[in-house]
Amino acid sequence: MLLWLDLGLGAVAVASFVPLYLLVRVYQRRAVRVYAVRSTAIARVIVKFVETMNGIRPVRAFRREAVNDADFRILNQRHERSNGDALLEMARYVTGSRLVANTAVAVIVLWGASRVADGSLELGVLAAAVLYLRRLYDPIDRLGMFLNSYQSAAASLEKIAGLLAQTPSVPEPSTPVQLPALESEQPGREVVFDGVRFAYRTGGEVLPVFDLTLPAGQTVAVVGSTGAGKSTLAKLLARFYDPSDGRVLLDGVDLRELSGPELRRGVVMVTQEAFLFSGTVAENIAIGRPDAPREEIERAAKAIGAHDFISALPDGYDTDVRKRGGRISAGQRQLVAFARALLADPAVLILDEATSSLDVPGEQAVQRAMSTVLRGRTAVVIAHRLSTVEIADRVLVMEHGRIVEDGPPAELVAGTGRFSDLHRAWRDSLV
Repeated sequence: MLLWLDLGLGAVAVASFVPLYLLVRVYQRRAVRVYAVRSTAIARVIVKFVETMNGIRPVRAFRREAVNDADFRILNQRHERSNGDALLEMARYVTGSRLVANTAVAVIVLWGASRVADGSLELGVLAAAVLYLRRLYDPIDRLGMFLNSYQSAAASLEKIAGLLAQTPSVPEPSTPVQLPALESEQPGREVVFDGVRFAYRTGGEVLPVFDLTLPAGQTVAVVGSTGAGKSTLAKLLARFYDPSDGRVLLDGVDLRELSGPELRRGVVMVTQEAFLFSGTVAENIAIGRPDAPREEIERAAKAIGAHDFISALPDGYDTDVRKRGGRISAGQRQLVAFARALLADPAVLILDEATSSLDVPGEQAVQRAMSTVLRGRTAVVIAHRLSTVEIADRVLVMEHGRIVEDGPPAELVAGTGRFSDLHRAWRDSLV
């Protein structure tokens, strides 16, 4: 419309968009950098806060309040500076855009007034041009607010996109297969480690090449010193890692050929932490089978020996265990985890240090539960406490990623090897 009213005035208006365009480009480049720093600063403040609150007891026990307060103050100041930098960039853009717009209006008014004075331009055309131009520049400020929100969101989206772009170290198979159906009397599934080797990407080898067969229905205890590779073996079986070489087979099927849901139905791992989610006891037991009726949930708890303490809670099975199960003891959390595993009914069960953090009464209760949950399935029990080994059919002793002894517990105890020494030291510690 400005160009149609007067070509010269319209050309001035069009020319004013050149510095505006350059201003927007400069703002975008600077804002990307500023908002990336701001997003990182916010994340660090949140991480520090959550870490401190989750570890509030060690913080107080070791008098870390002043140190954590100083660290938090530094992180908060960085966030404050980065937020100030973002506001300053926005202020520069708004000031620059208004300066360009007002300069363009002033040029048109002065030039148009001189043309009106010499009769080459009508006053109404000049008035219309000025009003049109003001309406044209009004959205510029709103554009600045939009750009501010956009750059802030883009910086956050870049971090999310970076996370989503990560290649999974344990990818889903392109053509997953199904496990063969279990026979009615088949006790679990056979597990085979075929030429398995595992090393971290940094190059540190954890498990040299080894072969191992676990017959269906056998309970195998794995013992050894810290760093011997016990937990790595368990995580390979649960497919939290893939072997660097070789295969882990479940009834002859490579774990890498199984889809996630199919694998989790067949293999369940219970860790020493026994992680519970916020929610009721019943919901935590039913995690593996969300559609399980209440009767089956209670039956699993009774079989494990958890029913009595659950019934004594204020709302029984409907009691909220709160964050990480903080409302109940470590031993009770472990019993809930065993009830969860029993209800899921996996063919292969892995227990990783299931009793290491418990006191003697809690350990005894969990061991009674273990006898129930291990019955009729293949089981791998990672143990530091040798009392846990007594329920096993077979013991593997690991050192530096290798199996140095393999045999029934009684046979190894009677021998003169590494397990016999460990067992003797454990007996002496009880005295």
